[in-house]
Amino acid sequence: MKKSNLILAFLLFILCVPSTYAQGEKTLKRKVAIGRFTNETQYGKGIFYDRENDPMRKQAMDILSSKLAASGKFILLERDDLDVIVEEAGSDMKKIGADYIILGSITQFGRKTEGDERIFSSTKTQTVEAAVNVRLVDVASGLIIYSDEAKGQAETSSKTTLGIGGTAGFDATLSDKAISAALTQLVENIINKCMDKPWRGYVLTIEDGDYVISGGASQGITPGSKFGLYKKGRTVNNPQTGTNVELPGKKMGHVTVTANYGDTPETEFSFATYEGETIDAEHLENYYLMEE
Repeated sequence: MKKSNLILAFLLFILCVPSTYAQGEKTLKRKVAIGRFTNETQYGKGIFYDRENDPMRKQAMDILSSKLAASGKFILLERDDLDVIVEEAGSDMKKIGADYIILGSITQFGRKTEGDERIFSSTKTQTVEAAVNVRLVDVASGLIIYSDEAKGQAETSSKTTLGIGGTAGFDATLSDKAISAALTQLVENIINKCMDKPWRGYVLTIEDGDYVISGGASQGITPGSKFGLYKKGRTVNNPQTGTNVELPGKKMGHVTVTANYGDTPETEFSFATYEGETIDAEHLENYYLMEE
């Protein structure tokens, strides 16, 4: 192929490729707190059962955390005392420091062993079945935006013939695999629900003309990032459902990030400049930032 044809083909590729591909798609990470995860089954509960140290509850939280972290779309916040924080926050859920809260429970769990004995051979199969329910709460509104349940199963088998072959003892990993299989069916929907809504941030304060906003480098906010600044819409009550609904906000202008500060996702903040209509600096709680 002639050099001129190669150059033409390359230029056509650049023009036709989507801009997000050519420039690299930028995703602002959402802050997610995995809150109460309970074991509602009777499996493994004896007279000395400790609800807070339930191994299945911890298994489910660890598995869900690792699956969400693997997506690269979230900052997972440790919130062992989330129930206390929620109670103290009351209606001001933003004090939790997360965009979303995930609540879950193991609703079903069972283990069974089946065998098949024949003249020259025997087979033993262990099966574990688990059902997990999750609820996703939007911190900004306090509403449950997603709720679902899924079931997972895991099994292992061994076979002996004329006394030759492996024998299967108690397999403790099957519970992990069954819970993981159930959560796998829910994780994609959780990710989609969290990412469907545009990222929101807040103006924390104004210092000598600089706007200090929530969020920082770990979320993907870097110098040069721009966000729209909106005044909150009026909150009205829907008498049919009894819930409060926030009307769309009014765009006042936009901020441009100039620097990032903070050592952890919980303490990060950024400095930014602002261009637009005058806002009420005494009532910054009436405003929010949103990705454009």
